[in-house]
Amino acid sequence: MSHADSFRDMEQGIGFAHALAEADRCLLCYDAPCSKGCPAETDPATFIRKLRLRNITGAIRTVKMNNILGGACGVLCPTPDLCEKECSATGISRPIEIGRIQRFLVEHAWKTGFKVFEKPAPRKEKVAVVGSGPAGLSCAAELAKEGFQVTVFEERPEVGGVIRYGVPAYRFDKAFLKSELQDLHDLGVEFRTNARIEGVEGAKKLLADGFRAVFLSPGLWSAVRLKPEGKKHEGLFTSVEYLQAVREERFAELVEQVEGKTVAVIGGGSVAMDCVESSIKLGARDVYLVYRRSYAQMPAEEDERQEALRLGVHFLLLNQPVDYLAEGGRIKGLRLVRTRLGEPDASGRRRPEEIKGSEWELPADVVVEAIGNKVDETVDWAAGLEVSGQQLILADPQTGATAIEGIYAGGDIVRGPALVVEAVQDGKVAARAITQALR
Repeated sequence: MSHADSFRDMEQGIGFAHALAEADRCLLCYDAPCSKGCPAETDPATFIRKLRLRNITGAIRTVKMNNILGGACGVLCPTPDLCEKECSATGISRPIEIGRIQRFLVEHAWKTGFKVFEKPAPRKEKVAVVGSGPAGLSCAAELAKEGFQVTVFEERPEVGGVIRYGVPAYRFDKAFLKSELQDLHDLGVEFRTNARIEGVEGAKKLLADGFRAVFLSPGLWSAVRLKPEGKKHEGLFTSVEYLQAVREERFAELVEQVEGKTVAVIGGGSVAMDCVESSIKLGARDVYLVYRRSYAQMPAEEDERQEALRLGVHFLLLNQPVDYLAEGGRIKGLRLVRTRLGEPDASGRRRPEEIKGSEWELPADVVVEAIGNKVDETVDWAAGLEVSGQQLILADPQTGATAIEGIYAGGDIVRGPALVVEAVQDGKVAARAITQALR
């Protein structure tokens, strides 16, 4: 099997019998805790109950009416830490596989040709959505269901934001995303790609051009760097660059860089896990995950960490990168210092503290920085808006409203790097507020 083939095989979802068996284990809780555990109000208790009673179309409607990206969330959500963590069946055996049931229902609708949405009667008001990631798509869908004329402006060539450009195809492929997006087309949402909106001034211009409201959800596309002012060395990638190259299937270029080489990935979150697994698939000889805290403190999900270990990734825990090793403009490795855990910081995790005199060097041919994303500094999202110290837009959590009338915001541009399901909820919240304001 070629390197390209190893990236195209998205794990299959469960079948009809498996989904029914899981639904039949549901305890039919009153005031079900699993539904309270879903940030996007997808209401798993209701769709599982309907599936258990063999009301398949009703279960599908519950998922999609509550969450336009119900399929994507079924695949990408850390359900063991959300709805499944709250499942009452845990006290008897194991939690119900809520995420897998949710994905099954969405895929079953596609396979059977069942359509949840029809284009509603149009209203005259126009609303603009800037950014086609989860928050933007969710907001667009909710507004379109109310009949508003919704236009989504996307800077990149294709729609989807982070789930299009930031997740490898073996986790979430293009065909799945295309099927999910069809529901928005059915609702009459218009997409304009390669359409860059220049920050707040661009949003104001949309209002001047006749849009009654604007929802900003451009995402975070600039990477946090280990050495922000450092030189660009060959073999040094940000996670944004690395995963976008994987997603765009630039395999010949990547294999030349990675195959038979040593790769070091800095970070401990899900993005870092995507980077190490992609490196293995590209034929790296050795892959090191360098993380300054302990295994238990990693933000990545447990199954992601276990899969990385199973694939042979070397975990270098309690090690803090401090600089690159380079020669002739080419990466040669990392300079590290060992750490110990001190008192808890603002995140609630124990703070890593450097151990003096413990510096050492790790040889590596490729280094990938997966240490977070930040606001794109080339676009001014602050003019006239209230922003945080990290230049994130400050918006009312109950409405998504910003300091400028008619402009709303949500997703990572407000929260910072967060979950897909949280971005979906931001879009829903803003859409409700926009609907109320325009009525």
